[in-house]
Amino acid sequence: MNNQATDLIGTTGKTREMILVWDMPVRVFHWLLVICFAGAWLTSESERLAMIHYAFGYTACLLVLIRLVWGLVGTRYARFTQFLKSPRAVLGHFLAMLRGHPHHDVGHNPAGGLVMFALMLLILLIGFTGYLTVKEFLGGFVSEIHEAVASIALAIVVVHIIAAIGVSVIEKQNLVRSMVTGKKKGFPEQGIRYPQYLIGSMILMGALYFFYLVVGGSLPGLTQ
Repeated sequence: MNNQATDLIGTTGKTREMILVWDMPVRVFHWLLVICFAGAWLTSESERLAMIHYAFGYTACLLVLIRLVWGLVGTRYARFTQFLKSPRAVLGHFLAMLRGHPHHDVGHNPAGGLVMFALMLLILLIGFTGYLTVKEFLGGFVSEIHEAVASIALAIVVVHIIAAIGVSVIEKQNLVRSMVTGKKKGFPEQGIRYPQYLIGSMILMGALYFFYLVVGGSLPGLTQ
């Protein structure tokens, strides 16, 4: 086993290696959501690209809804029960990080899990207020809420990116690469067995098809 894939831990005699942590549905959700959020933000001020903006926004909401279901029935580290912790646990995590003690669980750390869940709720709120804006509900008031919530979400995304870089340095492993490969350092018994390629592929194809339907005007109830 090469040096990059292993890491001796203290005096326990155990060896950490690259194990599968993130299944394919989680990775597909993560990167498609990144694309949808960025795409929706970049097209938000263009009337010419309005249909593309709608497609990115509604597809992001669809992805979040799928992720909420997968958070209940998915693999070990995809489940909310694994990473949604109490406020006390989140505070304890922050204090431990400040003292230089890295998070050792291979899944989401308490703070990261909380931020991810908050972002999902914000994206649903963005989508809902965007829908009300399309329907011209309450005039410009809902539109202003839509823009304000989107700005809050963007700020959290920026903090999330900075935190991911910082944690990568502290834990000495690339968290961005882990979300691509699905693998992190851990003990063999901590890994998941099945990557769920079929379900991940179905989510990918379903999201792309939904995006196509919205862009093509096949779902007028969402865009008119």
